[in-house]
Amino acid sequence: MSMIEGEKVDAAAGSPITSGKGTEGLFAAIEERGNVNVGFTAAAGLDAFDDILKNLDTQGAIEENMLFLQRQTALDFDDMLAAISGGSQGGTAFGLFENSEEMALNLGFSGFRRGSYDFYKTDWKYLNDASTRGGIDGVNSIEGVLIPAGTSTVYDQILGTNIRRPFLHVRYRASQADDRRMKSWLTGSAGGAFTSTLDAMEVNFLSERCLVTQAANNFVLFKGI
Repeated sequence: MSMIEGEKVDAAAGSPITSGKGTEGLFAAIEERGNVNVGFTAAAGLDAFDDILKNLDTQGAIEENMLFLQRQTALDFDDMLAAISGGSQGGTAFGLFENSEEMALNLGFSGFRRGSYDFYKTDWKYLNDASTRGGIDGVNSIEGVLIPAGTSTVYDQILGTNIRRPFLHVRYRASQADDRRMKSWLTGSAGGAFTSTLDAMEVNFLSERCLVTQAANNFVLFKGI
């Protein structure tokens, strides 16, 4: 969750905490450096979605993209696409040759192409589960994320060369002697640990990592009204 929800500290006046501390999660990175769409609904239709595409044209125009959506937003996308097949003159049809009396009616779409872009859609449990984001509604709700697929080229100052990395990836702090991707150790004097006089065993975990949202201007965050 820290990789998704993390935000950098904005220290108050007189606070001993320094501004900029913390980690920039996925949502914060897109709001700061990416694109935010507020109030997307099926009623808005393709016109609203085309506005998103026109904006992506001015950014990086990444051809393949993933849509990780909350339940209602996923249904809105399905309704928007199904409306194209409404049976009106000039409409299109889907599932025409594979339907049968023994097959359940599929009203959902897993992917579609619009203009020069391909989109692959999936539900994101994190946005639906009431114990995480599913219990939040209104202006603070996150209803979906558009994430470009593939890799982009960036200059690595440490290596001193251009490298290719996924648009979204996690970096860990590590050296030849210490790897903090997931470090664990035992302390105490019970259960096989003999490091102190504490009559117990304590399991310690340490991880030092950050999420890299590379070329965030190609990402879109869908938010509620």
